[in-house]
Amino acid sequence: MSELPVVDHRVGVSVRARLVYAAARLMLRPLMTYWPLNPIGLCPLPLVDVAAQLLPTPRDTEFERADFDGFRGEWARAEGVALDGAVLYFHGGAFIACGLATHRHAVAKISAACGLPVLSVAYRQLPAVSVAGSLADCLTAYRSLLDSGLDPSRIVFAGDSAGGHLAFATALAAGVAGLPRPAGIVALSPWLDFDPATKLAHPNAARDAYAPASRLPRLSMLCTGGVAGSVLDPLSSPINHQLADLPPVLMMAAEDEMLRCDAELMAQRLALAGVPCTLQIWAGQVHAFPVLGDLLPESRAAIHEIGVFIRAVTATAEAVDEPAPELRALAG
Repeated sequence: MSELPVVDHRVGVSVRARLVYAAARLMLRPLMTYWPLNPIGLCPLPLVDVAAQLLPTPRDTEFERADFDGFRGEWARAEGVALDGAVLYFHGGAFIACGLATHRHAVAKISAACGLPVLSVAYRQLPAVSVAGSLADCLTAYRSLLDSGLDPSRIVFAGDSAGGHLAFATALAAGVAGLPRPAGIVALSPWLDFDPATKLAHPNAARDAYAPASRLPRLSMLCTGGVAGSVLDPLSSPINHQLADLPPVLMMAAEDEMLRCDAELMAQRLALAGVPCTLQIWAGQVHAFPVLGDLLPESRAAIHEIGVFIRAVTATAEAVDEPAPELRALAG
């Protein structure tokens, strides 16, 4: 059993990435620092996804609506993908924003990279439901894949930020419900610990391109249903659960982002639990940078590596005589 995770530092920073980082620091950080986290402030946030619908639909990808009880999803199928597996993708947005449209380009790129369809889930969010309600929707989507006859060894959970939280939480909830575990988990800048103490004390609290650490206490209370001064339930955070039954994990985080703390601690705990885990730390990037797709060369490179990981963990016995090299390396 390994007690050290595989940590891979990526140090090259493109000019375009530097510009995106500077723009986020200049424009997004002030907005996110002062945006009101109250019922009035939360009301217009669904418009973020509405506005994203004005973006051109990605080429060479077929999209199909998927309806569930109380929420919906969307299939993204790049050209030539296999239909005997799937990636279940949970979008980010701090459980209060974003949706199918904001992440349509990212899931299209992931589908092409891994050779599988991606089911993007528009789970219900605050204030309509609690985080537990969001998790219930994600578990429902997983059950639907299993009910359709897909082999869980050909299913991977993926998500960014709050969606990274849900990728882990859904895998843990599946185990509690007696469902088979998926083949792997991909978590991009995951928010895994609602307790803000470590993040508030870290130097990245001031370095993050646009996510202000000062908002974490209020946002954590919203997500956990707490009130000022209340004690957070440790089990509201995936990082505090028993992790030994989880499948192989790939995580990515920006070097200077606030949530790097969560990714590093989760990587350590996964390794102690004997779960194969690789954590990539990318210099000069913004939070959840792989979601930016073609905008950055680093985003394209990250999505390629996501595809390599997914292909490795979903490789069938018929397809390979021994574990894929990428998975052997992941297991350390």
